[in-house]
Amino acid sequence: MQIDLNADLGEGAGSDEALLALVSSANIACGWHAGDAKTMQQCVRWAIRHGVAIGAHPSFPDRENFGRSTMHLPPDEITAGVLYQIGALAAIVKAEGGTLAHVKPHGQLYNQAAKEPELAAAICEAVRRFDPSLKFFGLAGSGMIDAARKAGLTPVEEVFADRGYQPDGSLVPRSQPGALIEDEAQSLAQTLSLVRDHQVTAIDGSIVAVNAQTVCLHGDGAHALAFAKRIRERLLEEGIAVHA
Repeated sequence: MQIDLNADLGEGAGSDEALLALVSSANIACGWHAGDAKTMQQCVRWAIRHGVAIGAHPSFPDRENFGRSTMHLPPDEITAGVLYQIGALAAIVKAEGGTLAHVKPHGQLYNQAAKEPELAAAICEAVRRFDPSLKFFGLAGSGMIDAARKAGLTPVEEVFADRGYQPDGSLVPRSQPGALIEDEAQSLAQTLSLVRDHQVTAIDGSIVAVNAQTVCLHGDGAHALAFAKRIRERLLEEGIAVHA
């Protein structure tokens, strides 16, 4: 058994290089919610050094609120914006001798796309136009996965180690109680359940079936690095290899 561990990087957390020694995929902020050209370049160099798969992490144009504001933009504007961000990172990746492997939307762009088919289709259209061989990371079981398949992309179903789940398989909104799991033991147990048993316990106690192909480890938490080490160690103890 194996699993991909991914982390969102280039967002100013300060632990990016250390996290790259623990994960197998990196989602690098493209400047619209965090990061800049120099930050992208540095993260790309570190990722190449550690042999980590490199992905673009595009956002709504919402730097003031870290990409977490709800927005309703025309589909063609979404497609153009995602293309712009992928292109920016891809240019740096190419110049550094690396290869862009995937795209994962950030924040509210991700959350809305999981429930809004038109938005998900617009994002996937950008990825398809840029390079249809790029993998597309989306919330497991959501409309993002359906949209990727319809666009002819290869979807990768993502689960979260430190986020609460609702009975329909969606994430608990950050504005609601139970959105973030801060207890390390609980997060470890949830991760193992997702990866090994393909299920998760929702906030109401119900069991939800989930196809886990990649696990997101947030890099901006107070104990992100220590938690990432514990998750990787525990997976290896359980005989689960970590690969992109």
